[in-house]
Formats: sequence, C-alpha cells, structure tokens
Amino acid sequence: MPDKIILEPVLGNEEFEELCAANDFFRLERTSEGAILVNVPAGPATSEGNSEITYQLRAWWRTHRRGRVFDSSIGAFLPDGSALGPDAAYATEAQVRGLCKSDLAHFLPFAPAFVIELLAKTDSVKEAERKMLRWIENGVEVGWLVNPYARTVTIYEAGGETRIETGTKVIGTGPVVGFVLELEDVWRSYEL
Repeated sequence: MPDKIILEPVLGNEEFEELCAANDFFRLERTSEGAILVNVPAGPATSEGNSEITYQLRAWWRTHRRGRVFDSSIGAFLPDGSALGPDAAYATEAQVRGLCKSDLAHFLPFAPAFVIELLAKTDSVKEAERKMLRWIENGVEVGWLVNPYARTVTIYEAGGETRIETGTKVIGTGPVVGFVLELEDVWRSYEL
C-alpha cells in the first residue's frame, strides 16, 4: 500500500470523510495540496502509549470538565484545506461552544487548541516535525511531539520558540495549564 495517494480532482471534506469511513482499517489524512496520506494501524507499544497519553489528558479534564478531550480517532479539517488527526487533543470550552449537534458526527471543523503526536517506529521524525508545524500554522496554540525512542517531548507554541523537554514529566501551558503528562508511564509502554 502506498503511503501517499494523489486523486484528481482533490476530494472535498464530505468526500474525504466518506473515504475515511469506507477504509477504517487505515488512518487517512489529507495534505493542503489534496494528497491522501495513508497511516497503518499502530503496533502494541504505540497503541498503549497513545492510550496512556489520552488517559492522562482525560484525567486532567475531569478536574474541571470544560472543553473536550479527543483520542487518536479524531480528525480535524484545518483552514489550509488539510485534514489531520492527532494522537490526542483538547478543544477549549469556547471552541466546543461553536459546535452544533450535527458537527459531532463529523471531523472537527477547526484545529483543537492543544494536540499531542506520539512518534511511532514507522514515522519519519522530519515528517512528524512538519506535521507539528502545520498544526501550529492552522491554529493550534500548543502541540507536543512525544518521541518515546529518544525519550523527549518537543514543545511547539504559537508565537513561541520550539523547545525540547527531557525530564520525567511535561507541564502544560496555555489551553492546558495545569495538565501534567507523566512520561514514565508513557515510556513503560515500550518495555516488557
């Protein structure tokens, strides 16, 4: 299976959602140029790591119950025409307030305020870094690229400098102030 498919003409949002629904074994994304990116299902370590990250983000959400937390099955249509899916995300209360009930059956019509991407063994670091920049360019306020192989978290902030954290936890800022990601629990997913 190729990792990129070019369709002419470019699929619109509704057509792209239909393609995703018909091919739910693959995780599809769309670039701003219209290329369809094919991502294979995660292996056990990445799946467990994603689960741990989403669990911790959801536990933080339960402390205030504002906005919404999403797992790796969410898709978002972005202003540049791309359709991306993070591994975990948080949309603020103000963002959620703009949704109507019918929106709940579709991709998000905006970039969440906060996204986390977890690097899989099959991912290119350079492509993951480019994806993080696309998130920020399209309205994400804060994004974290978690690299379990280097045991680092690269922090991307709108209007700020990118920085790398190497400690045992990462402390949220901006839309996720108060959120703490305990990395030892994520790293355990990659050990036997």
